[in-house]
Amino acid sequence: MATLTASTAAPAPGTRALRIAQTRTVLLLFCGYASCYFCRSDLSVATPLLIDELGRHGVSHGDALVAIGSMASFGVFAYAIGKWFLTSLGDYWGGKRNLLIATGGATLFTLLFASSAALPVFTLAWIGNRLSQSIGWSALVKVSSKWFHYSRYGTVVAILTCSYLVGDAGARQSMSLLLERGVGWRGLFVFGAAVAGVMFLANLLLLRESCTDEGHPEAVANPRNVFAGEHAAPQSYLTLVLPLLRSRAFLMVCLLGFATTMVRETFNTWTPVYFRDFLGYSVSQAASASAIFPATGAVSVLLAGWTSDKVGHHCRALLLLGGLAACAVVLLILTTLKPGAAGSLLPIAMIALVAFCLMGPYAFLPGAFALDFGGRQAGAVASGLVDGTGYLGGVLAGYAMGRLAVAFGWGGVFVALASVAALAALGAAYLYALIVRPVPGVASTASAGL
Repeated sequence: MATLTASTAAPAPGTRALRIAQTRTVLLLFCGYASCYFCRSDLSVATPLLIDELGRHGVSHGDALVAIGSMASFGVFAYAIGKWFLTSLGDYWGGKRNLLIATGGATLFTLLFASSAALPVFTLAWIGNRLSQSIGWSALVKVSSKWFHYSRYGTVVAILTCSYLVGDAGARQSMSLLLERGVGWRGLFVFGAAVAGVMFLANLLLLRESCTDEGHPEAVANPRNVFAGEHAAPQSYLTLVLPLLRSRAFLMVCLLGFATTMVRETFNTWTPVYFRDFLGYSVSQAASASAIFPATGAVSVLLAGWTSDKVGHHCRALLLLGGLAACAVVLLILTTLKPGAAGSLLPIAMIALVAFCLMGPYAFLPGAFALDFGGRQAGAVASGLVDGTGYLGGVLAGYAMGRLAVAFGWGGVFVALASVAALAALGAAYLYALIVRPVPGVASTASAGL
């Protein structure tokens, strides 16, 4: 963890005390955001059960798949809107409140989902759940900017990024065990709500907004963020957003978020269904196996974050380029597999490799890049803009990918994702050119935020 020396004459608190406080802060943020995924992965894990239940009511497998995909897309769209227009609240009232809204809202709306039997209520509850959670990640980014030196953004954000990967994997594994013991889909949702509720209380009581709240020196932001040189804090949403939108490099980061989130959300949503349809797994086996994507992604994120801090933040765009290009190749390999022809291990291994190539570089976009561009003044809104644009791409992961799976099979889905990854790799190359060789008058060092 990063430690800072005091810049004033007053004696600074001990280094050990700061490290303990930073560790506690990271742990609370990590567990708080991880708990949100127990209220998000539950729908993915329960989808095969919901498809079966709809089938018992005369709905075909294809129609049920599209209907659930549509509900997922509505939720992702609400998530994207929240990212765009609500995350900036953290830049005004602090990241802690955003995290409390995320965990508290996830708890309440998940319980509403579990208590209902009507599809319209399901949809409204899912939209409310995703809308509440939309400001959660920006909370982590905002609080981190007030606790850590900018030279540690890569490592710290990598650790926090693992929160949703570990939360996702943990949710899938624990819910798989519940399914094996006969727990129905409602029980899965109640379980997820209980986990989020516990972390709401923990962060309410223990989390501190800034290291200065405990007498430690103020954290240092990247001196080349887009607000560098401005002494007054932004007074409105537009004064937060416009400097970011004037940066061509920042806009490219947003577009890369669109592409990478589409790929990520497709696997988050459909992997259990793919494993059941393609490999013939039971519902509990499919839920357990689907944890391979976030689990492998966590390894990738930690490795990428550590590498970027060691080599320098300019290498993040190169890591994006290499990861996305490799991801496109692996996705094309997935299109060649036949049901049962390659056994049960090769498709799982290929999906793990997609996660490894994708998730580490992806984590830079709404995390380290957002902090580099937004600094302490607009870290939350910068993260929200990147993530919000990304989840507009994630909307396609539900309805559109469900349609592709019905019309062309899973091979068609992987061809589409490979094309998206290849185009994103070209975008990463352009981002690197903007960062390393800024266009005079357009993408200057200051406007790039790096």
